[in-house]
Amino acid sequence: MVGRRPTLEAVAARARVSRATVSRVVNGRTTVDPRMREAVLRAVDELGYVPNSAARSLVTRQTDSIALVVSEPPTRVFSDDPLFSLVVRTASNELEAAGKQVVLMLAGSPPAQARVEGYVAGGHVDGVMFVSMHGADPLPAAIARLGVPVVSYGRPAVEVDLPYADNDNAGGARQAVRHLLAAGRRRIAAIAGPQDMTAGQDRLTGYRDALGSVRHRPAVAVGDFTRDSGAEAMRRLLEDDPALDAVFAANDLMAIGALHTLRRAGRRVPDDVAVVGFDDIEAARFTDPPLTTVRHPVVEQATEMVRLLLTPAEQQGRTHVVLPTELVARESA
Repeated sequence: MVGRRPTLEAVAARARVSRATVSRVVNGRTTVDPRMREAVLRAVDELGYVPNSAARSLVTRQTDSIALVVSEPPTRVFSDDPLFSLVVRTASNELEAAGKQVVLMLAGSPPAQARVEGYVAGGHVDGVMFVSMHGADPLPAAIARLGVPVVSYGRPAVEVDLPYADNDNAGGARQAVRHLLAAGRRRIAAIAGPQDMTAGQDRLTGYRDALGSVRHRPAVAVGDFTRDSGAEAMRRLLEDDPALDAVFAANDLMAIGALHTLRRAGRRVPDDVAVVGFDDIEAARFTDPPLTTVRHPVVEQATEMVRLLLTPAEQQGRTHVVLPTELVARESA
């Protein structure tokens, strides 16, 4: 037979104090006589009392849980893209250090979005972090209306005033293209990311800004940040301009796909076509040749996202952070 769980009343009886005194001690109040506090803590230890977190949450209205909402289907989240797992791991570590836990929720379809909205509206989490948002996603506005603290990994693509942590996507793309121009490349194509995401938009903007007055009409093909889409986009670009001598891909997975297509087409990298990616994922160091890319500070960005969520805006004086990027030169360009 399993023993009954010790109650506040049992602790109070053992310590010879009131139930209210025990409650103040276990909830961390400092306005308790030191001798009474010592008696309560001794009774807690002797009885093996564990505070009822569910009951405490009814009083404090805090769940100590934060929802990490990824606006992608499971096939995308659990694919070979390492950024999702790195963001989740970093956010989890930061929240754990703050006494919180992460609830991972996928919102890549209307039914999934409705489930997330209902879960948050039900008071099951103290805040929401959005990752990989698309422009048509109605969920950020719906969650914002609930009055729950919200923050976004990346500048939101929707017209909602959300705090966010981002990196300098446009500036990083400019660095990449200027590196190609400095190497004497002039027919520089681009494999852009999805244009309903701000990372895709901003990296394409940076590419076009850097080209400036270069006479050659830039060729652009749009992918979806996956390796397969990069391979297909590279095939279309070669058909459009067989004489192109460089390509900027808006993320490393698409750049890796481009390398595969170029190899199959008999183009040498970087001799015939130079390739630059974006993100600096671990696989970028092991491609053939190793990939020149722009470092996206994923860990730092996820850390800032958590900090923005846990620190009220009136205390920090700002609602968004944009981190710098860095060109990492390797053999592909």
